[in-house]
Amino acid sequence: MQAHFLIITGMSGAGKSQVVRTLEDLNFFCIDNLPATLIPKFAELCRQTEEKNVALVVDIRGGRFFDQLLGVLNEMEASGQKFELLFLDASDETLVRRFKETRRRHPLGRTNSLLENLQTERNLLEPLRKRATHIFDTTTLKAAELKERVIELFCEDKQNNMGIVVRSFGFKHGLPLDSDLVLDVRFLPNPFYVKELRNQTGNDLGVVEYLCRYPQTMEYLRLEQNLLDFLIPQYINEGKSQLVISVGCTGGQHRSVYVANKLYEHLRSRGYDVEVSHRDSQFWRK
Repeated sequence: MQAHFLIITGMSGAGKSQVVRTLEDLNFFCIDNLPATLIPKFAELCRQTEEKNVALVVDIRGGRFFDQLLGVLNEMEASGQKFELLFLDASDETLVRRFKETRRRHPLGRTNSLLENLQTERNLLEPLRKRATHIFDTTTLKAAELKERVIELFCEDKQNNMGIVVRSFGFKHGLPLDSDLVLDVRFLPNPFYVKELRNQTGNDLGVVEYLCRYPQTMEYLRLEQNLLDFLIPQYINEGKSQLVISVGCTGGQHRSVYVANKLYEHLRSRGYDVEVSHRDSQFWRK
């Protein structure tokens, strides 16, 4: 897998913060507003610690330290240090609108008008723009589109970029607030009414064998697995970083635990980054 040492710069308001948030979701080690003179030392530290993917934001906020960035890049290139330079840009009209919406001050201060500061910044950044490995013009990009561009460029394994959590729960204890998909399995036969199974959970063989006797259990699993096989690639393409699938029965003890386990096994067999948890089954363990 390719390692990335990425330096991010560009116009204020062009989307650097959004790019960093996306890279963090991709397990990049990110540092914002690092003085340019520290980049070579940090690069050496990364080599010693075998840090694979690193992203550094260096921009006009660095003041006099930023002025040294071009020289630092030349030194790194001469020494054989590999790096990528991502430059983010947008039209003046777009940047003005974004500053007005966020009510933030331009890093160059209040002495000049916003447009004058943007023009000064653009002139200062022009040598870096010419040097850039990648240029993103975010003038017409929505946040989701910018995220997709970053993922396409820096994520080698899109399937494992999205983390999936399958969680069982009991409706009587409340719906998990972070759920993306909620599956209701209260229609399945309830082992709670079988005396010898009452204090077991869906992790126990007795409950598993009981639920597997019923054809509706197996048919539901088949249909649900087919649905997830369709949905999950769509979520990945949309750029979603985490998907929480909550499976609920009445108490969160038997049916939801069993179904959550089966969905976890299915998704794991498909190669997804998935984990399973049982929120309410601890209420029943004796």
